[in-house]
Amino acid sequence: MVMGSLPEQVDIAVIGGGVGGYVAAIRAAELGKSVALVEKEKLGGHCLNYACIPSKTLIHISDIFYEAQHSQKFGINIGSVSLDAKKMLDWRMGVSKKLEDGVAFLCKSNGVDVLKGAATFLSSNNLQLTDGITLEFKKAIIATGSIPRPLRGFEFSNTIIDYKNALMLDRIPKSMLIIGAGYVAVEIGTLYAKLGTKVTILARSDVLSHFDRDAVDLVKRRMSELGISILTGVNPVERKGSAVSISNGSSVEAEIIVVATGLSPYTVGLGLENTKVEVSQDGFIKVDGRLQTSDPNILAVGDVIGEPMLAHKAIRQGVVAGEVASGINSSYSNIVVPAVIFSDPEIAIAGSIEEAEGVKVTKFPLTGLGRAVALDTTKGFVKVSYEDDGLVKGIEIVSPDANSMIAEAALAIEMGATIEDIADTIHPHPTYSEGIQEVAEAALGRPIHFFYGKPAK
Repeated sequence: MVMGSLPEQVDIAVIGGGVGGYVAAIRAAELGKSVALVEKEKLGGHCLNYACIPSKTLIHISDIFYEAQHSQKFGINIGSVSLDAKKMLDWRMGVSKKLEDGVAFLCKSNGVDVLKGAATFLSSNNLQLTDGITLEFKKAIIATGSIPRPLRGFEFSNTIIDYKNALMLDRIPKSMLIIGAGYVAVEIGTLYAKLGTKVTILARSDVLSHFDRDAVDLVKRRMSELGISILTGVNPVERKGSAVSISNGSSVEAEIIVVATGLSPYTVGLGLENTKVEVSQDGFIKVDGRLQTSDPNILAVGDVIGEPMLAHKAIRQGVVAGEVASGINSSYSNIVVPAVIFSDPEIAIAGSIEEAEGVKVTKFPLTGLGRAVALDTTKGFVKVSYEDDGLVKGIEIVSPDANSMIAEAALAIEMGATIEDIADTIHPHPTYSEGIQEVAEAALGRPIHFFYGKPAK
């Protein structure tokens, strides 16, 4: 199926219609290039259809459902609350469809030819599309993303599923076992626990092992309050019926098993062997600071080139690749890629918050914010790391709306801001964003809304 006319030759061919790919295509088209975007499934890729958007949609629904059941402390007595899982899924699918249609509209409006099907490189200037059609290009951008990594002994089936299928259930399972302990496991586990599922997480080491333990400890306590069992330092051994035996000698009964053990770059069937593109031992495509591969005609963006595998990184790289492929002197030179975990409370971080020689860390608790007290969300904090001259190195936010506030931190680091710049910037009151200003004030030795001890005279 071809969405738009089929060109025989284009300036730029983009393989993969996810967030990195369609952004690259649109940016190149804005610069006056003829562009073909090849996508074998749905525009928007995994982020829009199976991951980012669906998970945040369902997390929002689970939060509403949970809060409706626990609103008595605010004087709200709702009574019996029920959930229509099929209607919930309809909403989740409708959101993705609306956004997919939006991407199609943007591509058409910008003159991007969207070609439905798979693409294989025949050479450094030719692609073979579905049905044997060939497409000649001057430059190509690979944006094929990643796929869930399978686990031996727990191959996917009707009851052993990956994250994308966990976000497409039309029922709420009574029990769920999640193998893996990264942000996907935490987000899926938390949302289903709030919907009434008994959730167990198996962690080889610990939950969110690469994140700040102060933040993770808060999230783990909250998960425990929600009834989530976290088994650390263990591995699944085998499944017998509905039971999974664990390396510690115990077993877990689960109606649904979600394998969330990571992602692998998707390069299957691309025909990279017919090009000069080099791939690392881990399977990632090698690129330079201009997102140029070792083949002068081919660039690559997003998950397929390595960590961090985040949609917003792919979007930024899509812009850069679209410009570079169009002859613009652009480069991917961002200092930080902010990360957000939509846990409860949310964790967001930009830069590094680790203490080191010449780097200090200051922490401000949400108990000092009027907004947090009013909404009974005081279990959280803001941390800032900074050099002796005040240059901001990193900010971590553990709070509701951390996902929105972290952009300020990323901007501060990109612009070379100091803690004094942040402290002297007026933040609206009463908001959670005041925590960023307050932690900067505390770092300067002039805290206002939290007492750190008797100040020096």
